[in-house]
Amino acid sequence: MLGMADLRPAEGSRPKRVRVGRGHGSGMVKTGGEGGKGQTVRSGGGKGPWFEGGQTPWSRRLPHRKGYSQKSRPTKIFRTEYTALNIEALSDWDAAVEVTPESLKAAGKVKKLRDGVKILAGNRKGVQLPAGLKLRDVVFSNPAREALTAAGATFVEE
Repeated sequence: MLGMADLRPAEGSRPKRVRVGRGHGSGMVKTGGEGGKGQTVRSGGGKGPWFEGGQTPWSRRLPHRKGYSQKSRPTKIFRTEYTALNIEALSDWDAAVEVTPESLKAAGKVKKLRDGVKILAGNRKGVQLPAGLKLRDVVFSNPAREALTAAGATFVEE
């Protein structure tokens, strides 16, 4: 009866380990298959996967953002960038029209949408907001949210 202990890998499927630098008979003498002198012969030598043959590497071709360290430079360019809008810009808004990034752009309140619009409570003292504003797909600072809630605005969440 054939048991688990009798199983062997198929002939030639498991090559023998080559012992390098152990005599002329092995065929792998002196340099042990590493070639001559140089960077690639040394332990840990060779070029890393990031090396692009002397061309300026990808991580250095990315734009440099002020205020961030060199270490964080490749990742910080992917952050969410909102277009800022002060709350006073909504004082003359028609309450029947829903406030969305697209409607703000169409009304000329913002020029670029980027990744969305963030409403800030810059100069909210003395600003009269229309009652019953509906806001959708807009981000707020905490003071702006408080001012809009006090004015009776509703936030449409999806």
